[in-house]
Amino acid sequence: MSENKALELILSKCDEKSQEKIKLISNADILNKIASKIELCNPKDIFIHSGSEEDCDYIKKMSLEAGEESPLAMEGHTIHFDPPIEQGRIVNQTYAIEDEGVFTSSLAKALPRAQADELIQTNMKNIMDGKTMLVGFFLRGPVGAPTSYPSLTISDTWYLGHQQNNLYRCSPEGFEKQVEKTGVFFTNTHSKGTLDTPNAYVLTDRKNIETWAWNVSYLGNCALIKKGHHRLANDDAIYNHRGDYMSEHMFITGVEMKDGSIVWIDGAAPSGCGKTTTAMAGDTFIGDDLAQIWIADDGTIRSVNPEIGIFGIVKDVTKEGDPILMERLRNPGSEIIWTNVCISDGVPYWEGSDEETPKSGTNFQGEWTEGKTDANGNVIPISHPNSRCTIRSNQLSNFNEAAADDPNGVDTLVFTYSGRDSDTMPPVVASLTPEEGVTFGADITSQTTATEVGAKGDIKRSPWANAPFFLGALGDYMDGQFKFFKNPKITTKPVLASLNYFLTEAARGGDSNKLIGEKRDVRSWLTWLARLAKGEVTGIKTALGIIPTFEEIKGIFDELMPDKGYSKELYNKQFSLYVDKLIDRIDMQVEAYKKEANVPDIYFETQVTKKARLEELKAAKGAIVTPDQLG
Repeated sequence: MSENKALELILSKCDEKSQEKIKLISNADILNKIASKIELCNPKDIFIHSGSEEDCDYIKKMSLEAGEESPLAMEGHTIHFDPPIEQGRIVNQTYAIEDEGVFTSSLAKALPRAQADELIQTNMKNIMDGKTMLVGFFLRGPVGAPTSYPSLTISDTWYLGHQQNNLYRCSPEGFEKQVEKTGVFFTNTHSKGTLDTPNAYVLTDRKNIETWAWNVSYLGNCALIKKGHHRLANDDAIYNHRGDYMSEHMFITGVEMKDGSIVWIDGAAPSGCGKTTTAMAGDTFIGDDLAQIWIADDGTIRSVNPEIGIFGIVKDVTKEGDPILMERLRNPGSEIIWTNVCISDGVPYWEGSDEETPKSGTNFQGEWTEGKTDANGNVIPISHPNSRCTIRSNQLSNFNEAAADDPNGVDTLVFTYSGRDSDTMPPVVASLTPEEGVTFGADITSQTTATEVGAKGDIKRSPWANAPFFLGALGDYMDGQFKFFKNPKITTKPVLASLNYFLTEAARGGDSNKLIGEKRDVRSWLTWLARLAKGEVTGIKTALGIIPTFEEIKGIFDELMPDKGYSKELYNKQFSLYVDKLIDRIDMQVEAYKKEANVPDIYFETQVTKKARLEELKAAKGAIVTPDQLG
């Protein structure tokens, strides 16, 4: 379609205000993409979203009028409920579109191109008949950053537009500038359709750098600018910028040093495994979920957050563990979108809040009373374990807006890798080499969480907490990690570390599944890593990596949490090396990676070296080695 015909078709569906806004776009590829979706989906009209305050207010108003959200008692707060069987990512209905000769990861599901195209044509043809199509020009990061990918969002759902206004920048002018800078733009086409979850699909098209979703309303399924376009950003990093870019499932948080400088830390964890809590544990933060990372011309590693808000799990969010977030959730002055919590008298409640909760209300399954059971006789909790709140980051007191908006990113000195690991890794271990740091990421294992509909089993491998969002060969992704952290352009080598605050008493000689320590302890682990990066602490070198000395970590606890204290007994529980478990973890991962395509030899060589050190340690000190035996 010619540029003139594309613009003519778009204008024919717009009112006068939207006609003026679309004229801000001159790029023919962008106009053609929008026109092609109009031809396919056949909306009655189009709303062009400029990102203005007026447009944002209108979108929220329309979401409320459409019944996609409802107002709550506190001004600015709304509630949205997803279908009862679609309250997480529908992993079993999420596919990569596979072209002949293109490898798709063994951890992803794939549909051949012809089958996927037929599904799109069958399901999306005329799907917006009688509805308004929203067209949003969103940006995955600040304008000017080399990894801020433009994401064109097309949907018939006002709720999606409202959510994205709290999570992403929207600007037609900025969008076109970033298209010129990056040379690409991603597209997401979504319709809630009939919300027929069994016939819903989420598709990623790597060749045409776009995503599709229909019959879905859960944000992780329909807001594919988030995880769907994170997949496309991953593809670009690995196949077009390998060794120079990374697209990671990581928070970005900062630890303030005594001289007033900030050490920036990026940390990976699977969804539902504490990224938001850990991000908020820093003295200042930029993001809680995603990071776009590159090596700058001066050899520093730079990070930006593609988002401007938090779509955070609220289960177990408490005043003690998450005081900054709770201050906003329970006080007026912020716009907050709640999903799948319990509402009683216009107030949201959730499981694990440590607050007094009502005996009845409306929740993710409908009308709810305490003790109510489902069709299988299971007690229905007060809220879904994947219930969420959405809030703009600048509403939180420790958000660093200036750093977040800087297109140069922040100088990042520490990278952490973690999961829900109840029995193997100590709370914090820094790698001895970049190669071993990469294996920390490769070897993440974690308990399954409620973020994925249909997830089964207690423990699963979660490489870099990013494997669900990479669709190529896992070995290619791993090679990108090795090439990045071994890149000779890097002037200051970062600290790569394993982070874990999910160790249980049972794993360390006790008889309960209670955690050793508590969530807020993570601030001490981050502070130790920041000081290690600055050479202010040295730790103890072990066969596994570098762990804190007792004096180092006790001093940090006494400084940051003087009310808590930190005992030698607790230190020994947390930092003793359970060598057999560590060796078993290596063996399990090595066997799994032998089945993957393109895994670089350096992974296996690094694991052989680490395992040999652990076996030597066991021969000399036994199967359980305390820190005193290591120092």
